[in-house]
Amino acid sequence: MSEPGHWRDPAAGPPQQQPHPAPTPMPQAGTLEPGPRATPNYWSHPVAELARKKPRSSAVKVSNIILLCLLGLVTLLTLAFFAVSIGANVFLICGALALIPLTICVTTLRWIDKWEPEPVPALILGFCWGAGMAVITSLVVGSWVQPLLMSGNVSADADMVGAVIQAPLVEEISKGAGVLLLFFLRRKTFDGPIDGLVYAGIIAAGFAFTENILYFGQALQEADGAAGGLISIFVLRGLMSPFAHVMFTAVLGVCVGFAARNGETGMVLIAWCVGLIPAMFLHGLWNSSSFLGENFFAIYILLQVPLFIMFIVGVILLRRSEAKLTRLRLSDYVPSGWFTPQEVPMLATGGGRRRALIWAKTFAAGNIMKEFIRLATRLAFTRHRLMVDAKGAAGTAAAARFASGQEQELALLHQITSVRGELLGRHSAAAWQAQQPRL
Repeated sequence: MSEPGHWRDPAAGPPQQQPHPAPTPMPQAGTLEPGPRATPNYWSHPVAELARKKPRSSAVKVSNIILLCLLGLVTLLTLAFFAVSIGANVFLICGALALIPLTICVTTLRWIDKWEPEPVPALILGFCWGAGMAVITSLVVGSWVQPLLMSGNVSADADMVGAVIQAPLVEEISKGAGVLLLFFLRRKTFDGPIDGLVYAGIIAAGFAFTENILYFGQALQEADGAAGGLISIFVLRGLMSPFAHVMFTAVLGVCVGFAARNGETGMVLIAWCVGLIPAMFLHGLWNSSSFLGENFFAIYILLQVPLFIMFIVGVILLRRSEAKLTRLRLSDYVPSGWFTPQEVPMLATGGGRRRALIWAKTFAAGNIMKEFIRLATRLAFTRHRLMVDAKGAAGTAAAARFASGQEQELALLHQITSVRGELLGRHSAAAWQAQQPRL
């Protein structure tokens, strides 16, 4: 088989390879069952030197590590400052309670992103930005913005102005800055609304974690150590609305993700500014319900529950949209032989992926199948990005980005070939071992 080469026009198709006969293909998406269906030489593409992952620049690695350490240090100092302010014992109690909604949010975000998960270091960086830098920025900048907002109307309720106007304005900008930071740090892999939702959500979850500690501590102090006030605020913030901050900032993240997939950096910056508007509006609308007193639970059912349902429906629609895009872009590789027609629905649909994992786990290859799915999804997004870049403006920077995308695509194709070979080799070995007692 000849080595595939570079290609200049995405519309012309993916890198080509010489066709050759293949043995029995992998099980179809609808009939995945264990059994001796493939042989180790199935689709034995050679793994070229070009396919090996190029090491990232040492300077980039060092700068990312330094940035992560700095944000981690800011987070630790922020939490230490609050521990001193409210007392170590109160801090430990409130911190333990704040971990509950944090765990709910992080688990949900990881589930949303399970087919093409974001790098753990990037998620940690986002969490540290939200739990440390965004909190400090909101407190400092908020102390300046509040007097400015009150200067125009001295008779206004300071608490209401702070909750409905100042907090949404300052906090969403502070959290949104972290989304923008992650876009520039992870530009090659920040390629869709789900990515934007997950990054924005993890930042917001970190912010809510620190904020919950403060609210829980304040409630405990105001009640002179009695548990009633703490339990009440924990139920309201930790159980009834754990996704509040996540939903607000996720709207901004989705806007940035759409722009990152379909446009240039300028479009991303515009989308960031546009995304702040609904994020601030939802934040202010949510906070305003706390001033309705006895009508709070009625408003919660009539307003906040529908918002949460809309958020769930939005996530489902985004996942379906990404699955449709993945299937469309992976289908581009079928004529050139990089994927079989049966593999595309297996790798691009939720049902196909689940059945594929069940099948792979029967011969202890679940992790290999997960990597196969992850690489295929990444390949689909990379190809879509290439097709968008091919239609974009010309220039040295655009040409360099396009060439880098071509190299990434070819590397992903070879990685997929290698993982597929390992997966089918593991299956054939398991099938051979299963036949030994009968022989």
